[in-house]
Amino acid sequence: MDNKNYNVTALLDQLEQQTRQWIQNHHITDPVMVGLHTGGVWVAQALHQRLHIPEELGELNTTFYRDDFSQVGLHRQQKPSRLPFEIENRHVLLVDDVIYTGRTLRGAMNELFDFGRPASITAIALIAREGRELPIEPQIVALHEEPGSAFRYQISGPEPLTLQLLEA
Repeated sequence: MDNKNYNVTALLDQLEQQTRQWIQNHHITDPVMVGLHTGGVWVAQALHQRLHIPEELGELNTTFYRDDFSQVGLHRQQKPSRLPFEIENRHVLLVDDVIYTGRTLRGAMNELFDFGRPASITAIALIAREGRELPIEPQIVALHEEPGSAFRYQISGPEPLTLQLLEA
């Protein structure tokens, strides 16, 4: 299988539509959005703009909150978490690029609770792979796809935002 490029605009269109429907169906008013470094922040920036969310975008770096930190270690480019709003009793839209094992989302939720108790957390992912090691599933996903362990997704951005499937 050769490397595969994705139409990110079409995937973002799906995320936007599904997120608008989720917000409407769950009667969510005044949500805040948080992206996970690094690719999730890029996806969140695009989605945040499309949804016209008035509050500034929040960013989380879950490195120290991951349960596999001792195995994985520090990423060479550490970016700090930044939540420019209160999350107490707020509806949080938590955005990542790819969900795989579920460990990043679990770490993100742990970190969010250090800032307060949100009314709800909605997990949003551009792509959901198979292979959960934890029982964590995003509520909103643009693409469910499992290419196999010999492949990995690479997102580049933020302008332009591109997504490729590469041989590992």
